[in-house]
Amino acid sequence: MAEYQAPLRDIRFVLNETFAADQLWQSLPGLNGAIDADTAEAMLEEAAKITSQTIAPLNRNGDEEGAVWNNGEVTTPAGFKQAYATYAEGGWVGLAGNPEFGGLGMPKTLGVQVEEMIYGANSSFALYIALTAGSTLALDAHGSEELKQKYLPNMYAGTWAGTMCLTEPHAGTDLGIIRTKAVPEADGSYAVTGTKIFITGGEHDLTENIIHLVLAKLPDAPAGPKGISLFLVPKFLVNEDGSLGERNTLSCGSIEHKMGIKGSATCVMNFDGAKGYLIGELNKGLNAMFTMMNYERLSIGIQGIGCAEASYQTAVAYARERIQSRAPTGAVQPDKAADPIMVHPDVRRMLLTMKAMTEGSRAFSTYVGMQLDISKFADDEQIKKKGEDLVALLTPVAKAFFTDVGFESCVHGQQVLGGHGYIREWGQEQLVRDVRIAQIYEGTNGIQALDLMGRKTVANGGAFFKVFADEIEAFISENDAAEMGEFIEPLQAALENLKELTAQVIDNSKANPNEIGAASVEYLHTFGYTAYAYMWARMAKAALTAEQGADGFYQGKLATARFYFKRLLPRIHSLSASVRAGSDVLFELESAQF
Repeated sequence: MAEYQAPLRDIRFVLNETFAADQLWQSLPGLNGAIDADTAEAMLEEAAKITSQTIAPLNRNGDEEGAVWNNGEVTTPAGFKQAYATYAEGGWVGLAGNPEFGGLGMPKTLGVQVEEMIYGANSSFALYIALTAGSTLALDAHGSEELKQKYLPNMYAGTWAGTMCLTEPHAGTDLGIIRTKAVPEADGSYAVTGTKIFITGGEHDLTENIIHLVLAKLPDAPAGPKGISLFLVPKFLVNEDGSLGERNTLSCGSIEHKMGIKGSATCVMNFDGAKGYLIGELNKGLNAMFTMMNYERLSIGIQGIGCAEASYQTAVAYARERIQSRAPTGAVQPDKAADPIMVHPDVRRMLLTMKAMTEGSRAFSTYVGMQLDISKFADDEQIKKKGEDLVALLTPVAKAFFTDVGFESCVHGQQVLGGHGYIREWGQEQLVRDVRIAQIYEGTNGIQALDLMGRKTVANGGAFFKVFADEIEAFISENDAAEMGEFIEPLQAALENLKELTAQVIDNSKANPNEIGAASVEYLHTFGYTAYAYMWARMAKAALTAEQGADGFYQGKLATARFYFKRLLPRIHSLSASVRAGSDVLFELESAQF
């Protein structure tokens, strides 16, 4: 079994050669010169070291031992607590946090690389970090100065953890029907009562305190999502001097027994008049939570990339060593009983699919990270608006497409190993189980597709889509040289197809609202493959203009780009045909006929 190693060579290529991230960082006034190429390189090296050497070795044990619940207390798997302390001591929990309260203030473009490393090393461990990072983001954006001063420094330091508490037994996607109540108290706090389920890291032994961000409604709140407020509810109350006081009236009723991510505690949380503090404005809690959700959805998408990379590393190592049968063209290793399975076309098909999709995902996650940085740190309003529009459009694509193709890649990785892929000791079956959840939580991928098709495309007449399409068209017009033709021509055709598809769904939905939901999943995938074609064209350009080294990296990058355009991008044709088929066929059956 290959041991996970952070893919630093490809990360450097994407950051430095494909997107010139250092130039972007220097152009954003809001970053205040906090990072340059040398700083980024040092941080990537250190992140690679801690994820590969400290966190990855705990992955299998974390799966086998799992988180354990006992009388309201949760114990994480052996080694997690020590590894978390090491990670926190390096300042990694507050990597992108506000420097005013102890965060490192690093850009998301760098953050997505670190997130991929930690998910690739150990998804269960990564989730404790991800939820804290997300909750601090919401608190920093919407909390009062008093709350930020009181809670953010310890959360960035990793001394305290964070969660987000949305889902209830009867309310998942439809948060407007939540029942958790918040009753105003005389001291300005609120008494929060209700049950939340599927709460990642709701209880654990990694930190001194856990800060829950809880969606609840006041007794007289408006019905539906317009009546939701957001509250900070600490496990332990915090005294005026910053020390921990008495335990709040909340508890972990149980943890879920899951298919995967078993080292991550997925909790049922009971709030029994727990003391909470309002974050932001009353009845505007969903807006505040979505500040966190956009980043979290990208983060969960990156879980798909990390797991796919880990699976690929094991599959490639196995394919180079495992000997079975002879190559179709004749013996490659005549001195041995058989040839490595790497010689077989179908094994290469699976490995190249994994490589092309994972490297395309890495480039796209970096691109989305850039838009988040632009929308946050730019001072030019026009540039900032473009970044915001692209973030809105691309976040559901990133979450859903990264995880859909990440799951596909992990299944390919398992298949490459044959029977050994089904055996626990090789790690591939765990990756298949671990990555499967990423298609479900933080908004199922079907919901992401509906968000892209409905709210982000149809609702604004394709305005956000036009921003992205215009950028791709500008790239095409700037790179219509003969050497780029093999990449530019299929990219242009794919973009034209997506433009036509977008216009058709917008037009058809005017007469039939079912067209939006009927088209959404296939549309998102068509969008994803087209976006990856743009990423691969940009990577191909960088590889073509680079000084070719002896390691064959750039030649390999170009060969993978050709595979993507010739063997994977054509998937858009069947997907597009499904979209064009419309919604009528979905509604021919009566409910009783299913």
